[in-house]
Amino acid sequence: MQQHFSLADCDVVGFDLDHTLCRYHLPQSARLIYDSFAQYLVTEKGYDEDLLILAPDSLDFCCKGLVLDIEEGNFLKLAEDGTVLRSHFEGTAAMIAFLLCVSSLFYFGLGSSKYYLYDNYFDLPGALLCARVVDSLDQHDGQKKYDFWKDMVAAIQHNYKITAFKEDCGTYFPEVKNHPDKYLQKCPESVKKWLKQLKNAGKILLLITSSHSDYCRLLCEHVLGNDFEEYFDILITNALKPGFFSHTPNQRPFRTLENDEEQEALMSLDKPGWYSQGNAIQLFDLLKKMTGKLDPKVVYFGDSMHSDIFPARHYSNWETVFILEELLGDKVTVPAKAECEPLEKKGKYEGDQLRAPYFVSKQWGSFFMDRVPGLENAEETLVHTWACKCISTYSTIAIPSLEAIADLPLDYRFTRFSSNSSATAGYYPSPPRALLPNEESVTMK
Repeated sequence: MQQHFSLADCDVVGFDLDHTLCRYHLPQSARLIYDSFAQYLVTEKGYDEDLLILAPDSLDFCCKGLVLDIEEGNFLKLAEDGTVLRSHFEGTAAMIAFLLCVSSLFYFGLGSSKYYLYDNYFDLPGALLCARVVDSLDQHDGQKKYDFWKDMVAAIQHNYKITAFKEDCGTYFPEVKNHPDKYLQKCPESVKKWLKQLKNAGKILLLITSSHSDYCRLLCEHVLGNDFEEYFDILITNALKPGFFSHTPNQRPFRTLENDEEQEALMSLDKPGWYSQGNAIQLFDLLKKMTGKLDPKVVYFGDSMHSDIFPARHYSNWETVFILEELLGDKVTVPAKAECEPLEKKGKYEGDQLRAPYFVSKQWGSFFMDRVPGLENAEETLVHTWACKCISTYSTIAIPSLEAIADLPLDYRFTRFSSNSSATAGYYPSPPRALLPNEESVTMK
């Protein structure tokens, strides 16, 4: 595989919507998501009302890459080899081998009976709620095994089900509808210009989101404008990722939409437009027709390793760009090499202040690295986290936001992640400080 990646070499550029094209005000949206689930547990399932009270620093518990052991009620932070680095109940699982192959975690979802992986901002506030539920059950019942997960699944489905937006069901959708500015960030003009530049360069632009069409429309109109459909050749909503990539046409056919209602299944995908559900196989057949190429090169931007990056790479062999907002909270340094580049070759890297409540968790430590205590008098060793390993394994490159690359020329050559390069090679505009050797981790002038 080539050492460098360039958008100029791609025929098709695809995007996830939530936390990719549409960025949220994370502190506000995190509280809303937490409240949405907690309200349901308290009012519909009879859980302790104390769950509705949230201390200001509580969201520090939230950290992407955590795995919940559902039966034990314990949260685990994993090293790249599956070793448990930290657990919610300190000492109970420290340094125990977590006997699962790396890729198997990506198959865990709401139906899993044993583990759940938290890897995106729509899920993450639920981790805090689960931890508080376990603490509450321990205080009142002293349970050894837990059965709260079925109620948590019910809370998620109640708030996020496909008809919830239309029915004003739950807490989440009604609140976002009534106060979009409170939760949604406007798309920067530089990104809008970049999308048009991609299209003018002959690229086919895709939007593939698991959000239903009505919520997608609200988001896109608010962040991109009423003309948002003009940015894309193909829009796919209710894509039900990761199944969009892993399922066959018979398992997951495309459907047309009429007033946001899904119509009959399509035997094939014959032309650009707006569709619901679907599968990557039939989409790729259409892309071959549209480009006139037997093997058009596709790149997909997304924020979820489970739903976007892993399945797009594993099943479809697409290039993948991981949107990793944690890079904004890691006091990213700028290597001297990047400083020497001419101005027109640099991307616009926004100097975001730490606006999110859980970019860097005090309880869980760095998203990228952690320390393993040495045996007896041995020194501590630094190890990559399981989440960090996944980034370099399944991502082509990782960036903090689309805005970070929007001002770059389309033929800019990014250094991609590869087994032959350093662990920091694929991060743009610069690697997280935690991954740099000590002598390099000082801010460079």
